[in-house]
Order: sequence, then C-alpha cells, then structure tokens
Amino acid sequence: MNLGDFREDYRRGALDRTGLNANPLAQFEAWFAEAAGSRNQSRWRKIGIALFKLWDAICNRRPADTNAMTLATVGKDGQPSSRTVLLKTVDERGFIFYTNYDSRKGRELTENPAAALTFFWSELERQVCVAGTVTKLTPAESEVYFKSRPRGSQIGAWASNQSEVIPDRAVLEARWRELEKKFPDAVPLPPNWGGFVLKPIRIEFWQGRPSRLHDRFSYVRQADGSWRVERLSP
Repeated sequence: MNLGDFREDYRRGALDRTGLNANPLAQFEAWFAEAAGSRNQSRWRKIGIALFKLWDAICNRRPADTNAMTLATVGKDGQPSSRTVLLKTVDERGFIFYTNYDSRKGRELTENPAAALTFFWSELERQVCVAGTVTKLTPAESEVYFKSRPRGSQIGAWASNQSEVIPDRAVLEARWRELEKKFPDAVPLPPNWGGFVLKPIRIEFWQGRPSRLHDRFSYVRQADGSWRVERLSP
C-alpha cells in the first residue's frame, strides 16, 4: 500500500514567540481550550472549524476525544510501547491520567518512570509533545476521581485484569455481573487502580504551516524551575 499521495498543506494557523505563554502548562491549557471549542475564536476560524465538523458528520466520522493522548512507555527490557489514554487533569504538577497499575503500562511506568505524551488536534493542525517522569497519585486523590466515574466503569475497573489473556468475552462479562451483585451500592476503589501524574521536563508545541515550514517551539525545564523557550527547525 503506497500512501505517498496522502498529503495536506497546513494552513489553519501560525505560532510566534511573542504569542507564547511563559508557562508551557498555561500554553497547553489555552490550546486545549481552543481544541475543545471553548475559547473565543475569530469568526472565520469558527466557520472553518464548523465546516470541517460538518464534513466529518456527512462522512459519518466521529470526532476524536480532545483529551485523547498517546502515552509512550519503556519496559525494563528496553522495548517501547504506546497506546491512547485520556487526560483527566492538568495542573501545576503536570498531566494526570488513571489506569490499572497491574496493566502493561502500569508495570512499565513502575519499572521505568520516564514517559512521553503526544496530543494531536487535526482540526487546528496542532501537536503537543510532552516528556517527563511519572509518580503515582495518593489513594485518596485517586478515590475522589474514581467516585466520579459512572457505576459501570467502576465495576469494570474491578472486572478487568487489564492486559492479561482471557479465553473469551463471556468470561469478562460474567465477572462484571458477579461484581455488580457483590457491590449493590457504592463501589470501592480497587487496590490496584489509580492515577499517575507526569511532571514535564520538556514540552513542544507544533503548528502546521504551508510547505512543511512548520512552527515548533520547545520548553525545557531548568534547574531553578524556570523554562527555556526555543524555536526549533521543522
């Protein structure tokens, strides 16, 4: 399969040093808000995005979750792996997501806390790449989020031994029904489930531009906690 003709000339925006926030987490939040459609945008940008969404609807394509991110990890054997997870919080500590600690990603993050995240928002022709180290959230904080989940998802966290081999779906569904009866009221936090926070040491913002002359800026955390901002060649 030859994909050489799958090309697009990016023309939906630009990124300049003067428009960057000194804090990359604040810059990320601004971009995330635009991707989620909650920021005030120019009339023409709104029209362009609306037409893009209309075309997707006509083609029966469901828009991707704005908070979806690719999480890359490396196990103790040096083999990298990646998967899509959902960002649940971003604050001064970094980027927070939740998972089964016994899953492949959970084990790899425990063995090697270095990780990377990638966000791609095609409607805005923007990408954000994050690299840093992870630590587990406290059980108390994980429990607060767990209680906010739908009941079905709470039971699912107990029912799934994530990443383990199972013979068929019937086994998983039977386990779910068993646990639904076991927890008729509140569902407790599983002991092997909770959050990670990735503290960034490097964040890169990429804005697509025509002729592949993209705008790229990197923020690198310094020893004193400040950020060095540099433009990168595309």
